[in-house]
Amino acid sequence: MKSLYGKFLVLTVGIMLASAIVAFLSVNTYYHMYLKDENDAKNVQVAEQIALFIEANDGMDLPTYFDMLASTGYKLLVKSPAGDATVYGEAFRDDNLEDEAIQKVYNGQVYHGMRDLKAETFVTGYFSNESANTVGVPLTYDGHTYALFLRPDIKMLFTEIHYLLGGMVIVMAIISILAMLVVARKLIAPIVVLTKATKKVGEEEFTGELSIDRRDEIGQLAKSFQQMIDRLSENDQIRKAFVSDVSHDFQSPLLNIKGYADLLSDEELPANERIRYAGIIQSETERLSTLTKQLLLLTSLDQLISPLQKKAFRVDQQVKETVRKFQWLLQEKEMSIMLEIDDVTYEGDPAFLEKVWENLLSNALKYSPDGETIDIRLTEQANEVCFSIEDTGIGMSSETKNRIFDRFYRADDSRTREVEGTGLGLSIVEQVVRLHEGRVEVVSELGIGTTFIVYLPKL
Repeated sequence: MKSLYGKFLVLTVGIMLASAIVAFLSVNTYYHMYLKDENDAKNVQVAEQIALFIEANDGMDLPTYFDMLASTGYKLLVKSPAGDATVYGEAFRDDNLEDEAIQKVYNGQVYHGMRDLKAETFVTGYFSNESANTVGVPLTYDGHTYALFLRPDIKMLFTEIHYLLGGMVIVMAIISILAMLVVARKLIAPIVVLTKATKKVGEEEFTGELSIDRRDEIGQLAKSFQQMIDRLSENDQIRKAFVSDVSHDFQSPLLNIKGYADLLSDEELPANERIRYAGIIQSETERLSTLTKQLLLLTSLDQLISPLQKKAFRVDQQVKETVRKFQWLLQEKEMSIMLEIDDVTYEGDPAFLEKVWENLLSNALKYSPDGETIDIRLTEQANEVCFSIEDTGIGMSSETKNRIFDRFYRADDSRTREVEGTGLGLSIVEQVVRLHEGRVEVVSELGIGTTFIVYLPKL
């Protein structure tokens, strides 16, 4: 397989050759359509002026005069009244002038050989060194009629120009190819760097900076690729930390369940201790169940190929039902909820959206001190449905707020140290809302509280 560098050079040379061919054919066509007749008429006029000059100067030395004309850049073929032919200047490559054409000139007609010469290409049409490719006029001298045939001596007139043009074309071609070699190498060099970086990414090596400083499309590609590498490196670190955290989250309750189960096997264990241990086992089992459900839900969201199972349903009733589910926790923490809910009907997936309200309310309850109040509002606007939940809990730092929806991100602050949690709830919220083409906004201040606002467009 050819390299991109080789393909670029081959393509460049091919374009140059194709351009030359197209240019040649275009000039050839233009010559035959427009310049051929003009060239013939111009040379006929020159021949007629020569004939008039000779006829006006009887007694002049014709051979000397014709030699002088030949030295100025013309080829002449002179037919005497007796039919003898004399060539002045360089000989014709092919003496193919027909007798019929000569006879017409003797009879006083003009011969348009340049105009009527059948030629397929520009070269044979203009540069062909043939006696038939001439113009002919009658010439009267000393009372006798001669036939004068004339054409420019192209070789004599344009030899220097040929060399100049040929040299110019060769120099241009060499410079163009050398320039393309340099340009191609400069263009492809960053692609080579990107290819090596891609191989490293394939080997899960996400380190290093790309040394590509360009402002064109390749520079934009390199910048995007660098951002992707940085993001992958970050996600890789977060993923490893997440796996470690989840492993710990699974390991801790499993060890507790095993330990308290062993204690329950003691037949002499008092009844109150047995009840307490059983409660701990139940709590740890529920914790494992919650973690498993959230992981399964995230997996189902990632693998969601078919459209959401949308249908019209009452969002206000679903929010109220969610609040009722957490009534026991509200009573336990002596907290209250202020509801400002409009009657809202929305077309979406009720099963997934229920997880949104549950996770947001669960977070608000977890991170709010006992005895506080949580405000929940649900309003319907012209183009969207707005749900907000405001708590007066511990709040979040700006860094945590910026990355709160990152699935593998777990903030190392009091928000995660003080309260048990899986760290997956808000990832589920963000993904479900995004699948509904909505958005989630967060307003939070450390030590003051947090407000989550969900906007769902009415499609």
